[in-house]
Amino acid sequence: MKVIRNSLVLLLLVSFYILVAKDVIDFNDSYKDVNAYQARNLMKIYPNLKIIDISGTYHMGHIPGSINLFLGDGSLDEALKELDKKNRYLVYYHSSKTSKEAAQKFADAGFKKIYRLNGNFSSWVEAGFETASL
Repeated sequence: MKVIRNSLVLLLLVSFYILVAKDVIDFNDSYKDVNAYQARNLMKIYPNLKIIDISGTYHMGHIPGSINLFLGDGSLDEALKELDKKNRYLVYYHSSKTSKEAAQKFADAGFKKIYRLNGNFSSWVEAGFETASL
């Protein structure tokens, strides 16, 4: 029984290490796409993850804890000058083209740990996760 338990613990540790190492390797000076479930797990693993909603409809619905840096009015561009490049960021919008543009802006500005919510806010809602509105 002890051997099985030790084997399971070792398997869990190796799996976690692989996930963390993959996290570091997959960025390649750009951003990493994650689905809603992965995004929620990132929020648990990295409690300091900054969640950025780049939409102009933040007031209508957003991921709890997110901040609104609207891409369309230059708010995101201004914020990129001030945000800490060492932090991890999850970027989302309500369409893929725009969220890709915003995630790439982070990467181009020298940020190294950027995640983009693939499927955007609608994927978060469809997964049944909590939302907030103003």
